[in-house]
Amino acid sequence: MAAEKALLRLVACGSVDDGKSTLIGRLLYDLGTVPDDQLAALERDSKTVGTRGGELDFALLVDGLMAEREQGITIDVAYRYFATDKCKFIVADGPGHTQYTRNMVTAASNADVAILLIDARKGVLTQTRRHAYILSLMGVRQVVLAITKMDLIGYDRAAYDKIVSDFVEIAAALELPRLAAIPVSGVSGDNIASRSASTPWYDGPTLIDLLEGAEPREADRNDQPLRMSVQSVVRPNLDFRGFAGRISAGAVKPGDAIRILPSGRTAKVARIVTADGDLPEAVAGQSVTLTLDHEVDCSRGDVIAAADAPCEIADQFQATIVWMSETPLYPGRRYALKIGATQAHATITDIRHGIDIETFEPNQARQIEANGIALCNVSLDRAIPFDPFERSRDLGGFILIDPDTFETAGAGLIHFALRRAHNVHWQALEIDRDAHAAIKGQRPAILWFTGLSGAGKSTIANLVEKKLHAMGRHTVLLDGDNIRHGLNRDLGFTQADRVENIRRVAEVAKLMADAGLIVLVSFISPFRAERDLARNLAREGEFYEIFVDVPLAVAEARDVKGLYKKARAGELKNFTGIDSPYEPPEKAEIRIDAAAMSPADAAEKIVAAISAARS
Repeated sequence: MAAEKALLRLVACGSVDDGKSTLIGRLLYDLGTVPDDQLAALERDSKTVGTRGGELDFALLVDGLMAEREQGITIDVAYRYFATDKCKFIVADGPGHTQYTRNMVTAASNADVAILLIDARKGVLTQTRRHAYILSLMGVRQVVLAITKMDLIGYDRAAYDKIVSDFVEIAAALELPRLAAIPVSGVSGDNIASRSASTPWYDGPTLIDLLEGAEPREADRNDQPLRMSVQSVVRPNLDFRGFAGRISAGAVKPGDAIRILPSGRTAKVARIVTADGDLPEAVAGQSVTLTLDHEVDCSRGDVIAAADAPCEIADQFQATIVWMSETPLYPGRRYALKIGATQAHATITDIRHGIDIETFEPNQARQIEANGIALCNVSLDRAIPFDPFERSRDLGGFILIDPDTFETAGAGLIHFALRRAHNVHWQALEIDRDAHAAIKGQRPAILWFTGLSGAGKSTIANLVEKKLHAMGRHTVLLDGDNIRHGLNRDLGFTQADRVENIRRVAEVAKLMADAGLIVLVSFISPFRAERDLARNLAREGEFYEIFVDVPLAVAEARDVKGLYKKARAGELKNFTGIDSPYEPPEKAEIRIDAAAMSPADAAEKIVAAISAARS
């Protein structure tokens, strides 16, 4: 019986118009994987769309890229499957445009080997460097440098050697250890499946030979300690309870000791169950259900690991993040983090530095723009099991999801846990928030006033506090201007600083609510994400978003502090409503029409609404 062919995952990448689709099409054509009817259609299309040197345009063979023909760009990751006598391949076409960096990250994340294309006429470009950096970041250690369109430069060896020399320096800087270079032409088929007479100076292997000689990047996964993320708990009846998931590393047999993380509880494997019956052993890549020798607390998102070689557990990491969203990443904002089957709330606490894609050197960054790459500190709301990305893509790679739009906003690679994640612990306090509230005879609350400058937030908040004080309530008022004289005196008014401004005051408000106080917060707080962060810090039913709503024209006409006048004159940058956005609340607990209602009436309405809600 013939041995099963190895499966290799490829990514073809490079700058725009470097010939990726044409190269993939030529591979498919030379291997005879193109159906006759598609080839006939290709011949018809070539008469319309034009050819080069009388040859067919092999990009048209890739039917997953039909949108590229219509729009002139590769808009997503297209996958094709082909095989040789020795190997099976899945090839992904990584988009060349900068705005599709997210797709390149997706394509590279599972690749065993990369074909990095460089147009012989253009040489190394910025996007070439970007894709090389992403390959290094994603742990792709086998790179075939394909210098394409050699036919268009007359197969000039000197030009080829110059490009290879330039890229070797990049590969050394990025520590890409296995690098092979080859001159090719997708249209003419030079050095794809057979050696080309047009390049007698090249005596290396063909592209297909190079691909067949590559190795799966995780061929040694079976030699690693056991790792299995629990996808679901299987309990078809009262007599059976198993934990289903895919083994990402290692092997397991009945009787093996395992540890469940993050709880740390231990047990032994009783059975390895599959749809085809029990197995005597399961290895990396297999999806199985494990039963244990006794009942333990284990649920979706937990990790089953070898008892003597468990994962690390931490709630703070240093990680490299590739940002994908058009909305920049600002430190302090909260995102949903997904790593394997585990989910948690994540905050970027610090951008250590950005990456200059031209030099690969660090640079200062207060925020990460779309397609930017940066080294960051990440904090989670709970400790999770993980392995560094260089050891495990499954337990070291994560995505960040925008909680409002549910879009994948970024992808990250964990390097290590921050030391303070190990040595900073919660101190148990005997006088808790309920005790603080009880002695004051009240329930804590956070009243969050938001609205444009000049809307009347501070005036109304001050009147509300006076009414609550007269009722015998214990309160504190945090006003935006006052806080900027002390706690936040180091912050400006850029979007990044505004995010940090609200993050700090939200944490202070939480601490004061924990002390049993009714906290009134009067800040413009222009972004929904930060107001949501403040809401999420509060207990259920204790946060009241109060939208002091007034048209911009009315607020500007009031201009009590003369700020709008300065902003219009260009003397005050990043002013909310003028050259910085304000995102109005969508589901505020209380809305005040500040253009039609007096501050006294507004305060009366707020106190009445809160009293009714808490009675």
